[in-house]
Amino acid sequence: MDNGGTLPSVLALRLPSPLEELRDDRLGEVRVFLKRDDLIHPELPGNKWRKLRHNLAEAARQGKGTLLTFGGAYSNHIRATAAAGHHFGLATIGVIRGEEHLPLNPSLAYAVSRGMRLTYLDRSTYRAKDSPEVINRLRAEWGDFYLLPEGGSNALAVRGCAELPAEVAAQLRDASPEGAGGGRPFDVICCACGTGGTLAGIASALPPGCRAVGFPVLKGGEYLAGEVERLQCEAFGTSSPGWSLECGFHFGGFARTTRELGAFIEDFAARHGQTLDRVYVAKMMYGIFELVARGAFPPGTRLVAVVTDGPGPGQGSGRLA
Repeated sequence: MDNGGTLPSVLALRLPSPLEELRDDRLGEVRVFLKRDDLIHPELPGNKWRKLRHNLAEAARQGKGTLLTFGGAYSNHIRATAAAGHHFGLATIGVIRGEEHLPLNPSLAYAVSRGMRLTYLDRSTYRAKDSPEVINRLRAEWGDFYLLPEGGSNALAVRGCAELPAEVAAQLRDASPEGAGGGRPFDVICCACGTGGTLAGIASALPPGCRAVGFPVLKGGEYLAGEVERLQCEAFGTSSPGWSLECGFHFGGFARTTRELGAFIEDFAARHGQTLDRVYVAKMMYGIFELVARGAFPPGTRLVAVVTDGPGPGQGSGRLA
């Protein structure tokens, strides 16, 4: 199995991840394909492996034995970093936004079960987490470490996510060689957005004539446009065109939900036998179905939806907005 190049082969990874066509009468003449990155690995699913793989190799190159990163109390990035440390023999430190609450929620309890040590920053200090003062204080407390940003989005993460469009294009051409010709392998590729790293990578490597759409899962996600451009410049020296944001499907904000979204998740599971992650993927899928209903995609559009995560431990029903 492909394990990301220079990393030791300690994981059985499902790469390339499966590509499945979604059969649903509500989609009309729009063909939707699910890129099942949630099946890459049970503990390192979706964009988390794509973001971490090059960072893990770089930590090894630098001889760093500890990973330190940031996140909220239900962060899937915190969980994935803890799992990566467990599997690759690295110590991990999770810097959590806010105060400690005991007993730990299932997400943080899982991280601890994978060997992660937790520390907490009050919300005011957390907002300055990237400042030299805070980083130096953490180094004084915890020793040397390889720093991963909140959400795992940095230049190396963007490069990992940039490998996804070519993987999808190859799968679609293999499935429909008669359509490979000189045409586009797909028309639109969609992903949910938290920090913008996945969209930045995907949009930087689009085949000619294709476009990418990001669905921010937090309120006020318009600011992510600047983050996507910044991350692309850090990774490749320039920003790329051909992408846009759909900011109207946050359902009240990050990790928030509504009864409408809950009903959509239940209906999707009943129709397709797949339970959607409600923090990220469900909001994207709801948005795709709504945009199809509005006629935003012309008949014959081939749309790829990247399933970046599965339901996390204790995700439950989320917080009603």
